[in-house]
Amino acid sequence: MTTSSAQTRTTAREAVRVGPGAEIPVGEGRAYAVDGDQVAVFRLRSGALRAISAICPHAGGPLADGQIDDQVVICPLHLNVFELDTGCSRSGQEKLLSYPVEEDADGYVVIHQPE
Repeated sequence: MTTSSAQTRTTAREAVRVGPGAEIPVGEGRAYAVDGDQVAVFRLRSGALRAISAICPHAGGPLADGQIDDQVVICPLHLNVFELDTGCSRSGQEKLLSYPVEEDADGYVVIHQPE
């Protein structure tokens, strides 16, 4: 798991620029520290980004290291499954926060605080 801590705020509260989008290969995830929370950002096969809490609520598994497809991530420790769009669990665990995420014009990943 790669964790980056280089952050630039794009607004007072709502968004944090965390690192270059090129750091996240297709089909993989990276974890970033955002305002004291760990957020996992994944790049789908389509090139789109998704972001959810990076820590599995079951046993603290590193979700950025999990296997993904276009809809879910599977925790590498105990195979719990979470939807990338919503953070909802398909395996009975508590829901994770999902974060709006995008790449800005400079190619940097910008994570927005959930509403």
